[in-house]
Amino acid sequence: MQKLPPAPGVGFKPAHFAALMASPGDIAFLEVHAENYMGAGGQPHAQLSALRARYALSIHGVGLSIGGSSPLDNAHLQRLRILCDRYQPESFSEHLAWSSHGGAYLNDLLPLPYTEETLARVVAHVDQVQEYLGRRMLLENPSTYVAFAQSTIPETAFLAEIARRSGCGLLLDVNNVFVSATNHRTNAASYLADFPLHHVAEVHLGGHATEDLPSGPLLIDAHGTPVADPVWALYADVIARTGPLPTLIEWDNDLPEWPVLAAEAARAHTILARQGAVLAHVC
Repeated sequence: MQKLPPAPGVGFKPAHFAALMASPGDIAFLEVHAENYMGAGGQPHAQLSALRARYALSIHGVGLSIGGSSPLDNAHLQRLRILCDRYQPESFSEHLAWSSHGGAYLNDLLPLPYTEETLARVVAHVDQVQEYLGRRMLLENPSTYVAFAQSTIPETAFLAEIARRSGCGLLLDVNNVFVSATNHRTNAASYLADFPLHHVAEVHLGGHATEDLPSGPLLIDAHGTPVADPVWALYADVIARTGPLPTLIEWDNDLPEWPVLAAEAARAHTILARQGAVLAHVC
């Protein structure tokens, strides 16, 4: 299976179709949410087919409920395999979260207790997905707003062990790191120092919303604003350690005009190109 190029990508929205077809600029790949393309045809597939001829593709799932206590939904897995077989994406990813219970689907990605029991269940689910799809998947670190008292494994170690046992890769969402660290009053740089970067095959960047509470700021992973400067700084530090990686700009709400999103991708391109030049000079 091919890999995504170590360059910027954006989440595709139909409002930007004409701009993407006209001029790619710094955009090397597109990402779509799997669940938006599980129908058989229509305009979504017509647009995606046209774009697939020009761009590398990442398919990002939001509905598998990898961390859920129930078995994975076989019908959902089948629809996902049909989609991946149809478009042959360079990357498929999902979230370290759960979003369904007892046949009910929740419009959220909910956190998990990091215990040995949960670890075994997530690894089994990742193994099942990879075997069924016939491809390696990436697992994304979550943005969280609560922590579980029963957790016994640090999140970075939990993700590293999932990757070690299952052979999956990791998707590092730097904004999620910043959001979670702020909400839990911990240090984002320390988290990233412990993160198993050698397993990372893709990076996500997005904007967040801020609410001021009596206890301090609460950040929401809202994907409706530009990437914040502290997140850019963390990202630059990550790329300095890893070298260039495929980097997606996520913007799902309050969608801007295309030049605004393209400027975010151009900023990522500058950081990636700078580090690529440094590595070339060292070599």
